[in-house]
Amino acid sequence: MEFRHKSVLLEESIDALCIKPDGIYVDGTLGGGGHSYEICRRLSPKGRLIGIDQDEAAIEAATRRLAEFGDQVTIIRANYRDMRRELAGLGITSVDGVVLDLGVSSYQLDEASRGFTYRENAPLDMRMDQRQTQTAKDIVNEYSEMELYRVIRDYGEERFAKNIARHIVSARKEKTLETTGELIDVIKAAIPMKMRAVGGHPAKRTFQAIRIELNQELEVLEQSLDDMIEALNDGGRICVITFHSLEDRIVKEKFRQNENPCTCPKEFPVCVCGRKPKGRVITRKPIVPSAQELEENKRAKSSKLRVFERRIQQE
Repeated sequence: MEFRHKSVLLEESIDALCIKPDGIYVDGTLGGGGHSYEICRRLSPKGRLIGIDQDEAAIEAATRRLAEFGDQVTIIRANYRDMRRELAGLGITSVDGVVLDLGVSSYQLDEASRGFTYRENAPLDMRMDQRQTQTAKDIVNEYSEMELYRVIRDYGEERFAKNIARHIVSARKEKTLETTGELIDVIKAAIPMKMRAVGGHPAKRTFQAIRIELNQELEVLEQSLDDMIEALNDGGRICVITFHSLEDRIVKEKFRQNENPCTCPKEFPVCVCGRKPKGRVITRKPIVPSAQELEENKRAKSSKLRVFERRIQQE
């Protein structure tokens, strides 16, 4: 299956990057290369793009799509959490912009065998990086009831998390849960009939939770943002597109902390902690898709874009 992914908030994020033609830019979630292509179009022959993704299918698709830009583009198979290390390996110490388009690509959702979708029966996989050995099947069949409850409650924000965890543990005593279809049946049985008819697919939140846990999506995001801001040149920007409240909350909080890192009590007349701002938040409120984009791409529905600009303090 061909890797297809319609980039969300594409114009808005490219505009927000304020691309310098001779600059160096990083697309930390390369996907099919949608954002990267638009960045490359705006670069001079001196400009450079580094594309990072952990999904082999994305690497192959983006390599084809960005081929016309030749050696201006460097594509690396890695997790964006390793961005600083990968850049150092290329002799790059700082960059002019970073873009992250988080979540699952259209390809990953549409390719049933990847096990991300609750719309078709497939093996319980959900790995963004298929070099990883642990799969969704391992989580579903090996986590304790308490661990499953925590994951589904915290990462899926699912009100029936306790009941779903109990049903999973009960079902797997009969047989190992192998497929998305088997898991969906268990989830449906755990949710009251009248509640199944509202709020979208009954398995949506649980699938999201298991995917986030398996791929450590929130930990990776939380542990990477400070590092990426630190890697920006003066005036450089980072644009992050999120798809659910948990991601958005982390980005909002991290940007706020980098704008105002002071830990002194409010009653102190002057700052004595010595923590200096790293820059400023550009988006006081997140940028959301236009009505036209929502009409053209239903997967843009919950997306939000937040932007931070690095400002290096002159001593």
